[in-house]
Parts: sequence; structure tokens; C-alpha cells
Amino acid sequence: MANTHDDLRDIALAEFASAGYMGTSLQRIAELAGLSKSSVLYHYASKEALLDAALTPAVDAVGAVLARTASAVESADSRASFIADFVDCMLQYRLEIHIFINQSRALVDVPVMAKATDLVDGIAEYFHTQNLPFEQKMRFGIALGGAAYTLASDPQISTLDTVPVEEVRAALIAIVSELLSTIPTSPAEQ
Repeated sequence: MANTHDDLRDIALAEFASAGYMGTSLQRIAELAGLSKSSVLYHYASKEALLDAALTPAVDAVGAVLARTASAVESADSRASFIADFVDCMLQYRLEIHIFINQSRALVDVPVMAKATDLVDGIAEYFHTQNLPFEQKMRFGIALGGAAYTLASDPQISTLDTVPVEEVRAALIAIVSELLSTIPTSPAEQ
């Protein structure tokens, strides 16, 4: 039986990922937690507050990766660090990414989703301001977006039931690195 703030957040996160935000009721979360609906509302004022609590750590973590990347001098090492950090965030926050990728259009008016969308736009803007040819900018989008989408949409990968996390991490880093390997890391390479 769940009885803590964090337990409710985790139950809600799993339910939002599997049934969808719109398909999940506070009553369902309460049932899964073994609590009354009023007990859930004691911890969280609304279903939107639960979604915010569930997604904010992931949004903040990706924001921190972007901040570190934006403040670093672009080099092969900083790019490798960004890729590893990005992949690690995706792996740590698989359910949150699944919710964002699959439900963001339906939840455009929810503040935490707007914050996540702004963050994705910030990542895109950062790489688009690197004075790269259009094809190279597209390569960044395909590499990062494709990795996130694959992780969020493939049940075997997203649950990590059949593939060890270390194997998924190594594969994602290798593939994203390979896709980005033709993009220069400094103006001298352009």
C-alpha cells in the first residue's frame, strides 16, 4: 500500500505512461495505491499536479544537460560528454520521455509539457545556431529525436526487460555518435 508522496508520483507516472494522462483518473491512481481519492488529493491538489511532479525531474535533468552543453567549448570531448549525458537522461527517465513523445500534442496547455517543449526547442536552437549546413542540422535532429523516439516507443527497449541497460546505453551512444561524426566540432573543422 502506497502512503507517501513519492509512491503516488511513481504510481501516477507508470499509469500515465501506460494508460495515458487523459485515460488515467485520480480514482485509478488511488486504487493502485490502496488509498482513497481524498488521500491522493491530500498529497496532490490535482491530476495535473501529479503530472507536474512526475515530469519535472526529467525536464530539469535535460535542462541541466543543455546548460552544461551550452556553456562548454564545442570539441570532440564536449560532444561525447553531451551524447553520454543525453543518453543517460533518456535511460533514467524512460517513462517521462514516453509520455512527452506520445502525449505532448494532447497536453499542450499543461504547463509542465509547455516547459518540456520549450526545452526541446532550446536544444534544437542550440544546435541550429552552430553555423552548420542545413543537412548537418537535420542530422542532429534525427540522431537525438530518433534515439529518444526509439527508446520511448519500443516496449522491449523502454522496459529494459529483455535487453540489459548497459547494452542499450552502449548502442545508443555508438549510434548517435556515428550519426553525428560527420559534423565538425569546431569552426576550424568546417
